Amino acid sequence: MFISKISRLVGAQAFKGLPKAPITIRSKRSFFPLVQNDYFEPSSHRLFSTTATETSPEENEEAQKISVTFFDNDGEREIKVPVGMSMLEAAHENDIELEGACEGSLACSTCHVVVMDVEQYNKLEDPTDEENDMLDLAFGLTETSRLGCQVIAKPELDGLRLALPAATRNFAVDGYKPKPH
Repeated sequence: MFISKISRLVGAQAFKGLPKAPITIRSKRSFFPLVQNDYFEPSSHRLFSTTATETSPEENEEAQKISVTFFDNDGEREIKVPVGMSMLEAAHENDIELEGACEGSLACSTCHVVVMDVEQYNKLEDPTDEENDMLDLAFGLTETSRLGCQVIAKPELDGLRLALPAATRNFAVDGYKPKPH
């Protein structure tokens, strides 16, 4: 206790003798500004984890991806999709022709896909009312139809098989194929 009082007094005295410098506010990487003056430098933003893992980063990366097969008029294409990514995003990243005119905002039905296996369809969360409203506008609607922007990859969906309908209904521009961002 005695030592902590001394250190507080010495510390306070050390700052009293320093000349006052103007404080400048700088923000390089984050929304919150960092206060910086001649005596204090902003700390670097490094994140560390103390959790031990038994798998190598390569194995962990593979474990966090699922296999999805897309079927269209040109045949089939199997891709690896990271867990947490929508099928619309995965299709765009792998140059699969799944339109997504509204970019996943539930404002169109151009990312309509058909889940080919009923068992896998039942593993998906139930579609929301907004998704059902958009699916009513989809071309070639089936009992296992979903919007690709609402189908999110999760481990239990490994081996998912999705069919792309022969056409889409894009009320904004018919025949236009947007490039993914």
